[in-house]
Amino acid sequence: MSWWTDPFRELEDLRRELFRTLDTFLPETPQTLFLPGLSARSYPLVNVYEDPETFKVYALAPGIDPDSIDVSVLANQVTIRGEKKPTATDVKPENWHRNERAAGRFIRTFDLPMDVNPDKVEAVYSKGILEVILPKAENALPRKIKVKVG
Repeated sequence: MSWWTDPFRELEDLRRELFRTLDTFLPETPQTLFLPGLSARSYPLVNVYEDPETFKVYALAPGIDPDSIDVSVLANQVTIRGEKKPTATDVKPENWHRNERAAGRFIRTFDLPMDVNPDKVEAVYSKGILEVILPKAENALPRKIKVKVG
């Protein structure tokens, strides 16, 4: 009998037991990912970065009909909403062996560090990626002030 136990193995056993317990209470977990809650607030996954004149948002949204995507901008707040349709609507729930691709409505809102010009925002959906280009508002861009010698 060993006097030393592997803490990582014990953590893995604890993780498995936790998920097994959760599965008894939440057997439809993949289906509930889009219900209001923490998981719905993180879809689609986004990368946001800026250059001197614009902010760029890249949202990972495969399998979504581009016509169902709505992008709106108010001051410095960007909202992406849409709906991901189920892939197989004619399959009975008891016939699923594994169903990890959630479907349903989603909404994602986040703030940018400064206002953008809503009239010049562009959004393009290609190969499962939504690209949103948000030009910074004129009043948010830094201005060069010429120093006069007096």
